[in-house]
Amino acid sequence: MKKHASQLILLSLVVIAFCFAFTAWQKAPQNYLSENVLKNSSVIKTDDGFSYRDLNKNGKLDIYEDSRQPVEARINDILSQMTLEEKAGLMFINGARINDDGSIDDQPGKGLFAFAPNALNLMKQYQMNHFNLWATPSIAFLAKWYNSMQRFAEDSTRLGIPITIASDPRSHFSKNVFALGANTFSQWCEPLGFGAIDDPEFTKEFANDVRQEYLAVGIREALHPQVDLATEPRWPRISGTFGEDAQLTSRMATAYILGFQGTALGPNSVACMTKHFSGGGPQKNGLDPHFPFQEGQVYPGKNFNYHLIPFEAAFNANTAAIMPYYGVPMGQTSEDVGFSFNKDIITGLLRDKYHFNGVVCTDWGLITDGNMGGVVWPARAWGVENLTREQRVEKIIDAGVDQFGGENCPELIVQLVKEGKVTEARINESVKRLLRQKFELGLFDDPFINEANAQKIVGKPEFVKAGELSQRKAITLLKNENNILPLKQNKLKIYVQHIDPKVAAEYGTVVDNPKDADIAIIRLSTPFYPVPSPIAMSQMFHHGDLDFKGAQKDSILQLLGTVPTIIDIYLDRPAVIPEINAKAKGLLADFGANDAAVLDVVFGKFKPSGHLPFELPSSMEAVRNQKSDVPYDSKDPLYKFGFGLSY
Repeated sequence: MKKHASQLILLSLVVIAFCFAFTAWQKAPQNYLSENVLKNSSVIKTDDGFSYRDLNKNGKLDIYEDSRQPVEARINDILSQMTLEEKAGLMFINGARINDDGSIDDQPGKGLFAFAPNALNLMKQYQMNHFNLWATPSIAFLAKWYNSMQRFAEDSTRLGIPITIASDPRSHFSKNVFALGANTFSQWCEPLGFGAIDDPEFTKEFANDVRQEYLAVGIREALHPQVDLATEPRWPRISGTFGEDAQLTSRMATAYILGFQGTALGPNSVACMTKHFSGGGPQKNGLDPHFPFQEGQVYPGKNFNYHLIPFEAAFNANTAAIMPYYGVPMGQTSEDVGFSFNKDIITGLLRDKYHFNGVVCTDWGLITDGNMGGVVWPARAWGVENLTREQRVEKIIDAGVDQFGGENCPELIVQLVKEGKVTEARINESVKRLLRQKFELGLFDDPFINEANAQKIVGKPEFVKAGELSQRKAITLLKNENNILPLKQNKLKIYVQHIDPKVAAEYGTVVDNPKDADIAIIRLSTPFYPVPSPIAMSQMFHHGDLDFKGAQKDSILQLLGTVPTIIDIYLDRPAVIPEINAKAKGLLADFGANDAAVLDVVFGKFKPSGHLPFELPSSMEAVRNQKSDVPYDSKDPLYKFGFGLSY
């Protein structure tokens, strides 16, 4: 009995001690500064032992520097200290080039994105602190550049506002211009592939893995997902979508955003900028509004609201930001102007109906004409081409947009405010939203990364393995005549086209002449026919008809008549292939896959399990007769939406 009493007394003393310790911990100053901050920042301690970064260099703890304060109090404090020029700079994001050695000084650019400005110059000249990365150097130098930029922001800008780095998708095995080179990031199937797999948990795993890779190099905003619906099969941007079905896309969008952001933005989140509100899929004749030959978005099926469904899912998942597209929603609003200029869309629909209070950022280049190789690429100011640059900025702000993508002209906002055409109170609304995102992401408290860790996380073996799995899971079996598939590995003489012979040799004996082969395996891609234009970038967009023509088609059919042939076709848009399908012994579709992934399915090392995220039309006549805003509506499709076989 005495023993139990002693144990009870001891337990009581432990509980009391814990309670005192817990109370003391609650009252004690909380220090959130990580080793990365302590290594990279000048840290000050208050008299009660609280450590903070003195971002405005005034020697005292300001509310916005105090991580213990509510976010709204911190926003209001820094806003009260900002000049109009600093506010205007916050409202612009542009692409930035990175030197190969990770240095931040201005050096001549190289390659496709040599035209991109130097980020340090944008900070100094325009007080900008949002940047989009395209081409990047090695992971080590990317990490070095990022920390150096954050140190400059802290040490050399008046208020020490941290930078936010954004990126288009860079984790897909892709042939498409819209997917950036993986550069050692894990390589997954394209978004269409996730539509083909239709597994929200797997999509969430993808987003969570890529989130970790992004965080490792300082990317804190994803300029994705793209939840447009692929209802016009000729549109060049279909590869970035999840397909043409609104419910499928909604499932994928929800999982995607939760994987990147979590249930709420925090220090371990990557903010998602979901695009392109209110749905960019129904482009007339599939012509993309990046270019002046675009013809507007059309709704012959009166199906405008169908394209809103995936965005409603994104709102429910708390997407941090929204990007409208360039297009003009013809006949849907009180004026036929592009989405970012359209007050009915941004304020009436997005802000008032859906009560979205996150950041709204335009797509790139709505204000200023570009010049590529001496050829003018007009600003995508569709419907307001005759407005001046100042008037375009004013109209976009009046529409309810917060940020200008692909531009660096904050002086126009300053001018508009000083002329009384835009109120500073209106500017403050947008600046608050942009600041809130930075605070919620924890950038004001810990913007730095562990440079040594970056190389360990980006391209982590388990991420790479999962990416390889996604490429295989998305492959969709469309035809298997007489159960010819799977082929028997190492038993056949094979002829291959558009497949690395060294990879193919792991599966069979590769021969140079199709007549000597037991079977041929060829890889194709959905055809495209560039629209004539002096703008070089337009030639990289996959416009035009979806069927093979002329000598290219004849050579494929000739091979099919020579030897039994298995075809794998990469679908970045729906292909029109009735004759090829008829003569092929087996037909597979992939949505971004390497040769080994395709051959693993052909030879039975992995069973195909994908289903088409869009229909494959039977003819170009059927394509031309379908309605641009309506899903799966072409006459007698070759393969219907959702079709997929297995072994």
